[in-house]
Amino acid sequence: MIELEGLTKRYGEKVAVDHLTFSVRPGIVTGFLGPNGAGKSTTMRMMLGLDRPTAGAVRIDGMRYDQLKDPLKYIGALLDAKAMHGGRSAYHHLLCLAQSNGIDRRRVHEVLDTVGLTSVAKKKAKGFSLGMGQRLGIAGALLGDPRILMFDEPVNGLDPEGIHWIRNLMKALAAEGRTVFVSSHLMSEMALTADHLVVIGQGRLLADTSMADFIARNSRSYVRIRTPQREQLLDALHGAGITVVEAGAEVLEVDGEKSEQIGELAARHQIVLHELSPQRASLEEAFMRLTAESVEYHAHDGRPLGGPEPRQAWGPDWRKA
Repeated sequence: MIELEGLTKRYGEKVAVDHLTFSVRPGIVTGFLGPNGAGKSTTMRMMLGLDRPTAGAVRIDGMRYDQLKDPLKYIGALLDAKAMHGGRSAYHHLLCLAQSNGIDRRRVHEVLDTVGLTSVAKKKAKGFSLGMGQRLGIAGALLGDPRILMFDEPVNGLDPEGIHWIRNLMKALAAEGRTVFVSSHLMSEMALTADHLVVIGQGRLLADTSMADFIARNSRSYVRIRTPQREQLLDALHGAGITVVEAGAEVLEVDGEKSEQIGELAARHQIVLHELSPQRASLEEAFMRLTAESVEYHAHDGRPLGGPEPRQAWGPDWRKA
């Protein structure tokens, strides 16, 4: 388990990490999210003793990182796939790590096989592609067979097969009862991998919750409807006290999860529906909504600022207007 208590890091007047307190539990994949500049990398570096906190503490299985004997046997981490001697082969890079942590050299062959690099084990790392470098970094994290694993952007440079592999690997490690902590900007991958989320913005904790609860609390669920009998459907919905939002020339939206109610209502009134589909926000949409006020770097696409065009709402009294 990883435990953070009041973790804080200041660089002069700038507060990079602001009193973070949360735990990363074993047996699940915990995703670590935040906009650029939120303090994720600084937090992970402090977890591994690479940066000294201004205040607060991190415990790895109850100990500080610098108290761990043979730390690769406690916690394996991939923070920077390029952090290796380019003149060494993949095998000798891992062998140096193994020897410095009292790990049997047979383990080097095992992890090379696990990450799919056995065929290039004798090649120098400086000739590796980004994806191969990622695999070698993951091999280093696995080398000590640790109970805790941390990955920062583990799918960078990987092809679709590699992405599928690392996703299943992280799930399998968690299923063995290990602690798995992963940071990524790829929301689609995080949605498929993580069970629990820790979200920070401007160095502060914004959420510490399950994936399902995070999406439910930070998103809008609605029903999308298309019909050639728009006026009849509006009358029927009005009679049932249901408020409708016009989202386009032929599209109506109703907030909440009312698809069955709307379908039965349309059937009773013999109204043809071309579409009746429940819509739920993705992890990306929920994340964007929660962190909107915490984004430090904004880019614009040339369109006027201020959000989307307003939509027309049709309440129960829409015909009285």
